[in-house]
Amino acid sequence: MSLGLVSFPNQALQARDSMTGGLKDGETDEEFLHSPFIRKQGNIYKPNNKDMDNDSMSGMKTMQDVHTKEIDLVNRDPKRLNDDVVKVDFEDVIAEPAGTYSFDGVWKASFTTFTVTKYWCYRLLTALVGIPLALVWGIFFAILSFIHIWAVVPCVKSYLIEIHCVSRVYSICVHTFCDPLFEAMGKCFSSIRISTTKGV
Repeated sequence: MSLGLVSFPNQALQARDSMTGGLKDGETDEEFLHSPFIRKQGNIYKPNNKDMDNDSMSGMKTMQDVHTKEIDLVNRDPKRLNDDVVKVDFEDVIAEPAGTYSFDGVWKASFTTFTVTKYWCYRLLTALVGIPLALVWGIFFAILSFIHIWAVVPCVKSYLIEIHCVSRVYSICVHTFCDPLFEAMGKCFSSIRISTTKGV
């Protein structure tokens, strides 16, 4: 019984030495007997490779940032979509040239009326239909993304594969039937000589 108990650690040590190349600095036989064998290169579930781990973590962080990032309440057009389209002030719509000035009070009241009306009408419209329209546009672009990912791209890829096969067949047909014909025609017409004489 004692021989059997002694032979088991020896077999384990031999198996460990064959897989890892022997003991390393600071490693003892007791530590190996009480610790499981760990792959140095990682596995498909939790890779120990730092590059793979960093790439996966950066991808996960990007996905989380898309859904959890805070909304900028100061700069609401960071990509400058509507700078030249709907950015309209009083000076862009109404202007009095020199010599045709109205009363100063009328001009100030007109400026205030235009600015306040545009501001509050926009706020009222966004309060009434902004959220429903956001829902509609969200659904619309989700459908577009779905169609592009699951229908358009596979169809285009299938078309490219099929047209590649057709192009190979067409190229073989052209080289088989058309090339000899046009080479023969070229040799026939290459022997033709044209000379011009100028009569007096």
